[in-house]
Amino acid sequence: MANLDLLENSIPVAPLKIAALKGCTEMANTVNNYLVEFRKELVKRQANGVNWSGYAEDSYLIDCECPRFGSGEAKGKINESIRGVDLFILVDVCNYSITYKVCGYENHMSPDDHYQDLKRVIAAATGKAHRINVIMPFLYEGRQHKRSKRESLDCALALEELMNMGVSNIITFDAHDPRVMNAIPLGGFDNFMPTYQFLKALISSVPDLKLDNDHLMIISPDEGAMSRAVYFSNILGVDMGMFYKRRDYSTIVNGKNPIVAHEFLGDSIHGKDAIIIDDMISSGESMLDVAKQMKERGANRVFVCTTCGLFTDGLEKFDEYYQKGYINKVITTDLTYRTPELLSKPWYEAAEMGKYMASIIDTLNHDVSVEKVRSTTEKITKLLAKHR
Repeated sequence: MANLDLLENSIPVAPLKIAALKGCTEMANTVNNYLVEFRKELVKRQANGVNWSGYAEDSYLIDCECPRFGSGEAKGKINESIRGVDLFILVDVCNYSITYKVCGYENHMSPDDHYQDLKRVIAAATGKAHRINVIMPFLYEGRQHKRSKRESLDCALALEELMNMGVSNIITFDAHDPRVMNAIPLGGFDNFMPTYQFLKALISSVPDLKLDNDHLMIISPDEGAMSRAVYFSNILGVDMGMFYKRRDYSTIVNGKNPIVAHEFLGDSIHGKDAIIIDDMISSGESMLDVAKQMKERGANRVFVCTTCGLFTDGLEKFDEYYQKGYINKVITTDLTYRTPELLSKPWYEAAEMGKYMASIIDTLNHDVSVEKVRSTTEKITKLLAKHR
């Protein structure tokens, strides 16, 4: 829950409203329900019983859409007044299950399509809303955060574009490289980590998990995930190991240099459980190779925790590795689209983020520091004390 002591001594920036784009309505409904609960509780706690206009509502969701013409072109449309509100626009750029028709042909929406719809809704709200905030759990073009030679720098361009359109704050989760925020030094950019939610899901789904240095090691699948793994290992008080990727830079496959081998740096994993942590599973090739190598080095069980599970090459390989005992559990958040097939897998577990996102929105709407929401160390300590 949002920090009630912090919020009851502050007033909202403006009445709160949430615009959910197609593809993230389920998460938006969950967030909305938590916000309704939070605010009714806060109103009860206040001695003077003050209820600001638009504060304790039955719903904060607004009616918005992006209808398309037969040619495939679209427009953003908000079907109710948003004059003077603090608007949070929620978008899942990875939801390819949403389709639209172009000249009779059905197309699946790409991240580019979702991003265009986001800009359409922003354009429809500009000049009317008091403040516009974008919640983009998977940061659009976050993997193209740096360039070499003649490449576009798409993530930085997108962030600049959103700021130029009037967006005040961009909220994301476990950005591939949060340093891309340097592209907008005068804009609001907040990156939140789901460490507590990972641990909660792990403990819930693996009750016999022993969280001590004799039985557990945290694994970074590459140098880019080091900061995540370091925090995870420090908060648990266990050792950490790291893989680094050897690539063949003489060739390009699917737009990238193929990985030749994963080399391990760290102490022995023999007899210990391993938690591999990263920001995303794309195809899953690297993650599965790391999991296999952990088992070959004598790991007891292998658990995978990633913020965004995209599974771009399907689930067959994960099924195979689960059956062979290379992986025991894969945990992702519910921030991005997950197929019904994925949800039915015995090796899959979800880290639920709705309550956390609602706390972030509530705190930002009150215009108070988000550090109490961002720092989950105290909550993790309590969770570990209860489990141990």
